[in-house]
Amino acid sequence: MTDLSKWHLANIWEGIADALPDSEAVIFEDRRITWREYNEMASRLAQAFVDHGLKPGAKVSLYSYNSVEYLVAQFAAFKARLCPINVNYRYLETELAHVINNSDSEAIVFQAGFAPRLDAIRDQLTDVKLFVSVDDGSHAEFAGAVGFNQLIDQSSPMPAIERSEDDIYMLYTGGTTGLPKGVMYDHVTFSKSLVSKAMELRGLPLPDTPADIVPVARKLAAAGAAPKCIPGCPLMHGTGMWVGVVIPHSLGGCVTLFDNRSFDPDALLALIEQERAQEIVIVGDVFAKPMVAAMQQQKTAGLARDFSSLRMVNSSGVMFSAESKRALLEHMDVTIFDSMGSTEGSIGVSIATRESISGDKTARFKLSPTSKVMAEDGREIAPGSGEVGLLCNGGMVPIGYYKDEAKSKETFRVFNGVRYSVPGDYAQLEEDGTITLLGRGSTCINSGGEKIFPEEVEEAIKSHASVYDCLVVGVPDERFGECVTAVISAVDDATISPDQLKQHVRGLLADYKAPRHYVETERVPRADNGKADYKTAKSIALKSLGLEAG
Repeated sequence: MTDLSKWHLANIWEGIADALPDSEAVIFEDRRITWREYNEMASRLAQAFVDHGLKPGAKVSLYSYNSVEYLVAQFAAFKARLCPINVNYRYLETELAHVINNSDSEAIVFQAGFAPRLDAIRDQLTDVKLFVSVDDGSHAEFAGAVGFNQLIDQSSPMPAIERSEDDIYMLYTGGTTGLPKGVMYDHVTFSKSLVSKAMELRGLPLPDTPADIVPVARKLAAAGAAPKCIPGCPLMHGTGMWVGVVIPHSLGGCVTLFDNRSFDPDALLALIEQERAQEIVIVGDVFAKPMVAAMQQQKTAGLARDFSSLRMVNSSGVMFSAESKRALLEHMDVTIFDSMGSTEGSIGVSIATRESISGDKTARFKLSPTSKVMAEDGREIAPGSGEVGLLCNGGMVPIGYYKDEAKSKETFRVFNGVRYSVPGDYAQLEEDGTITLLGRGSTCINSGGEKIFPEEVEEAIKSHASVYDCLVVGVPDERFGECVTAVISAVDDATISPDQLKQHVRGLLADYKAPRHYVETERVPRADNGKADYKTAKSIALKSLGLEAG
């Protein structure tokens, strides 16, 4: 019998499965999985993990595109008190081997098409004792692997077991500032924080235990209000998994998966209409701009879609400009929740509707009650002072980085007796209590002694009608040490004039922040989750300016 007094994702989802067995839990293409079926498959796979020698605390790498099997394997790992590990499917051999080995994974659930890449590093994966292959029609083979469906068919369902709130949940960072790192949470901190925040935003009573969630989920289902969510981004990233799966599942909702190997805005829009989705999860401008362009084309052609079911658009982790929000709201009457945070925790949120968007500014967020803006010495920044400080999240704070005590000590700090997550983002605390996000210190440009945060300059540039996307980097300069350089891409058929851009930016920002160089490229480099690839952007800038050979 599931213990609904303890905070653990397996307990929460088993409670939902018992309460709403015939409700849909996962939809992908022509597959529609009920909570009863979802729970059954996960229980069988959990037993298979145990039968192959995996003990509580063991790690299971999930190496797959968005799929039903990805979610079943994650649920199964939770059931057996194992820790699922998100593996970026774009990794090549070096990073792939690093995540699997650094996490001490003992099992890998992988999409068959990735077999050749796994085979290339097989001799390095000394801890892995179980390879589970998910059939994807590629017919790729991996010697010694067991088929996903075969494991489920051959295993009996594992009964619910007693689990600890101290069991570890871990998510690997994207590695944009070094090798990927595993960010550890205990289940009670992670699950209670996420579920409570989701219920608060929806005006639902806050739960003391998972048992309090069940009657709420039943009421939502009976009223036809159980979340129907489409994570448009990869499940391997925190935004897609946490906002797109963990939250709706924990409210008894259904997750409709989107094949996002290459983002197709028309396909996502069609899926919203087809499934009558209530919520979608995207990643800022990277998704919003193509969606707006697609909706405008459809409207012009007299083929506008029906988005009347949609109530909420969620975004997190990347810049979501006020201009893009306004454009999206012209086509969708929704509430946009733009969360500011990272794998290390959420710090604030910006909420936009058709009624409230008119005066909104980009990168302006309402600080969560548990978060602060602090000076390096732990002193709280006074509202309206104009002083720049570090963003400190005191709510859902991780235990630390897996096997990296030095980085854990640097990022998770104690100020005035309170433990905070301090990932390195800088901001100003405004008079009204909101914060203006400036950017991460690791990307800060030092030009003639002045500190310039790229994100602030990027948003000024992107507000120009001819600019589609932009990243700002510092390149070597004999006089100033570094000079500000913009790597930009144009809106379709637009011509970018550097002189006009310079005038535009100087009308919005202090002169020293305006880029001296503008480098145009066909596509501004970003990771698949929309996050900025500053390393590649800098290489493009250096090559274009003749500062780097080749």
